[in-house]
Amino acid sequence: MEHPSDTAPVDLFVIGGGINGCGIARDATGRGLSVALAEMNDLASATSSSSTKLFHGGLRYLEYFEFRLVREALIEREVLLKAMPHISWPMRFVLPYHKDMRFESDTPTSKLLGLVMPWMKGRRPAWLIRLGLFMYDHLGGRKILPGTSTVDLKGSKEGAPLQDRFAKAYEYSDCWVEDSRLVVLNARDAEARGAQIMTRTEVLSATSENGLWRIETRNTENDTRQTFHARMLVNAGGPWVGDIIQTKVRLNSREGVRLVRGSHIVTRKLYDHDKCYFFQGTDGRIIFAIPYETDFTLIGTTDAEHDDPSKKPVCTPEEQDYLLNFASQYFKQDLTRDDVVWTYSGVRPLYDDGATSATAATRDYTLKVDTSAGAPVLNVFGGKITTYRRLAESALEKISETLGVSKGPWTAGVPLPGGDFPVDGVQRMVDDLRGRFPFLTEFWALRLVRAYGTEAEGILGIAATAEDLGEDFGATLTAAEVDWLMRYEYARTAEDVVWRRNKLGLRLTEEQVATLDDWMARHRPTISAAAE
Repeated sequence: MEHPSDTAPVDLFVIGGGINGCGIARDATGRGLSVALAEMNDLASATSSSSTKLFHGGLRYLEYFEFRLVREALIEREVLLKAMPHISWPMRFVLPYHKDMRFESDTPTSKLLGLVMPWMKGRRPAWLIRLGLFMYDHLGGRKILPGTSTVDLKGSKEGAPLQDRFAKAYEYSDCWVEDSRLVVLNARDAEARGAQIMTRTEVLSATSENGLWRIETRNTENDTRQTFHARMLVNAGGPWVGDIIQTKVRLNSREGVRLVRGSHIVTRKLYDHDKCYFFQGTDGRIIFAIPYETDFTLIGTTDAEHDDPSKKPVCTPEEQDYLLNFASQYFKQDLTRDDVVWTYSGVRPLYDDGATSATAATRDYTLKVDTSAGAPVLNVFGGKITTYRRLAESALEKISETLGVSKGPWTAGVPLPGGDFPVDGVQRMVDDLRGRFPFLTEFWALRLVRAYGTEAEGILGIAATAEDLGEDFGATLTAAEVDWLMRYEYARTAEDVVWRRNKLGLRLTEEQVATLDDWMARHRPTISAAAE
């Protein structure tokens, strides 16, 4: 569809379909602004589908005195749980304690402790961990999540998979989130409120003309060119935020981004309970081991510099070995590469604050409005999944200063699509769904509720048998669900479906994925026509 160049300007044109771009688009549209968003690939195709999948305050950020960031993130956990109980849920984290615990040497806490108590240099004493957990419990005003407790690992399910040298652990609360689904649901809600969401749409250039941005785009699937005008530009390009500043908008800006690669490995299930582990290394770093997709364990993450955003991040053999060796210092089972079933890696676009290491670079977000070109642009640096909604509110404060917006913050507690049910209501919904559709297995029903919440029933429609849902692609994925994902959730390829709308890529063979891709290619034209 061609857009003539003289169409009415939108208030905001957002570049980037990750969590920050989609979160800002949703918030802005809900305040009455007209919004268009362009993502050059699939939604959440980069950083926002490659996180450790946690809504967490960031316990280790306390060591860097990032108290504002931690407090904001802790408060947000419960706000988000209420808005999306299908794709997020509470988890308990087990932090085994041992006298060999160490700090990273350049954290402010380590330096202070080394100055005041030189004999403790580099150590993490038990009292300091307890103090940190006490702050973690009380900084954010918990209402739903239980507080910290002490666990005797001897003879307990928590201690069973761990080496015998670990006798005691601290247990605290944080939350899980399906990161790429979070992005899609924000985009869907933005579109339902009036935003135009365009995937596979590359921004070729943005030029300031007569106080407006003139934005030239290209659809990468059919090469259609479009021209948009906007009163303000939002650069939420993630790893490409700096590239957009330099090559698309062509601003002479000194603001910089620091790219830090975080890699993860997924193994077969390593233990039989639903709690996560928080492991601390003798090098001062930490990793998580998390129950994942029912039958797997997720281990991550690393922190490594990544120079080029156009270079696809991969979990290197060295990073795999690092994570395997790290985890093997805690688990009784000695992990090797043979245990790894999948790896993934993402690039965090952190604000360049001049920190000495990737680990020390701030995880806080930075928002900068630049008017040097004439028309205003908001550049978004950093941010994390947990605080995406607060980042969007902060972005709208700055946008309001420029454009003038009468409506204030509104997103706190407003459910995302499918999330309008109680935080503790998942099992009840699973039981109800199996009652309505007896052919569903427990795994299948839980997967649908966890992905779609109250919309799961709409996908199943009037099906009386599994065969009524159309072609079976394997692992409970049917044509009815894929049709829904193509029609309502911007899915275009098999990769979009099995790695971002769900994680069934862990269970499907290459042949099954190829069959799915062929089916989607054949059905894309009819679904696109029906959607228009």
